[in-house]
Amino acid sequence: MQYFETRFLEEADKFISELDFKTAKKVFYNIDLAEQTNDPKLFKKLKKDIWEFRTQYLGLQIRLLAFWDKTDDKETLVFATHGFIKKVDKVPANEIDRAVKIRERYFNNKNKK
Repeated sequence: MQYFETRFLEEADKFISELDFKTAKKVFYNIDLAEQTNDPKLFKKLKKDIWEFRTQYLGLQIRLLAFWDKTDDKETLVFATHGFIKKVDKVPANEIDRAVKIRERYFNNKNKK
């Protein structure tokens, strides 16, 4: 069963395209697994309606921040806003703020249509 579908916004796409092939493959594998299992080790709520996809690979802590869009009754979507390599224990506040801004911009644009 698939719990949700993930879509990638521009900054998330750009981040993944800059990873080497094996690392990007691991990120996609974990996202796919998160969609099937809803495992908090792979996909976890942070705050302010922002979630993180978590991937550990070759000693790197790779994070893609995301938010839910449940406004369409047909499917539950998760949008990945952007990614970064985590170097400290906590997700930096500026990364969460950046994801919040991207989320706000997304819904503002969507509501105009």
